[in-house]
Amino acid sequence: MSETAWQTVKAYTDITYGKRDGVARIAINRPEVRNAFRPETLFELLDAFGDANEDPSIGVVLLTGEGPSKDGKYAFCSGGDQRVRGDAGYVGGDGVPRLNVLVLQRLIRTMPKPVIALVAGYAIGGGHVLHVVCDLTIAADNAVFGQTGPKVGSFDGGFGSSYLARIVGQKKAREIWYLCRQYDAREAVEMGLVNKVVPVADLEDEGFRWAQQILEHSPLAIRLLKSAMNADVDGQAGLQELAGNATLLFYMTEQGQEGRDAYLQKRKPDFRKYTPGTSGPVRPAGSAGVPMQITRTQAWILAVRPRTLSAGAAPVVAASGFAAADGVFVQLPALAALAGALLIQIGTNLANDYYDFF
Repeated sequence: MSETAWQTVKAYTDITYGKRDGVARIAINRPEVRNAFRPETLFELLDAFGDANEDPSIGVVLLTGEGPSKDGKYAFCSGGDQRVRGDAGYVGGDGVPRLNVLVLQRLIRTMPKPVIALVAGYAIGGGHVLHVVCDLTIAADNAVFGQTGPKVGSFDGGFGSSYLARIVGQKKAREIWYLCRQYDAREAVEMGLVNKVVPVADLEDEGFRWAQQILEHSPLAIRLLKSAMNADVDGQAGLQELAGNATLLFYMTEQGQEGRDAYLQKRKPDFRKYTPGTSGPVRPAGSAGVPMQITRTQAWILAVRPRTLSAGAAPVVAASGFAAADGVFVQLPALAALAGALLIQIGTNLANDYYDFF
């Protein structure tokens, strides 16, 4: 897919950001340092992810890295730029040390839209953690995964280790962190770290196809599935995310709107019209799905099925017409025949009801 296919949303220094057909594409654009991030990069990523999160036309986000670099190397992200790492975090142009990548990780986890990592080349260190926290990962056949933290005096004790262990297992997660080995795309698929491997030239097109398939499905169902699966891992924060989505569903019900409307209209809310098992008001008898309470006489009338009586009367009426045309019509026999036909139809209706019941 060509770069011109994406409509640029905003010009940034360290990232690129575009949208197309319900999909947002956010890419780290520092290929000269293998897309390592600095505080300014993360501010821009947070701004772009925040916009995609708030845009109702966007349903899926693709996270990737621009490249290749001048030496022909690809990188998704190689983690924090060690050149700006200070004693208490990564130091931006304002001189303040930060670890604001943790804020980005939480945003990717909690935003109600799936985030797909498209990994070409290196996903190392903090870049490896970024792909781990994404909902799905599609890797190019040149992808390389691994950790370097213990080599450079760093580690990720949050999602980068605990959630990683949920994905690949405790033993493999410890191997990844303790040994700081690197793994190719095939090995990443085998350990469940990656969903699919494609040629590097097809990576973005494949990601876009996955996004379009997701967009064909219920966005509310996808939102709730994401928060439900997060809740299993994320503790109280995950429960809060799930509860927030439950609140959204409640706001969409008539019961939730009754409370709001009553407050705005300065009246007492009428919650008595709702039952505990329903979100809408109690419906009157006779409404769709609600049985009607009827008298014995009404029950007999319904059983007779008045609308079907015309079927019994029609032959008699037709015959009477022909008799009248021939000048041989006699009223009393005609009425007797009509009464007999109606009684036969009624008897048939009652018999059908009886045998259908038993």
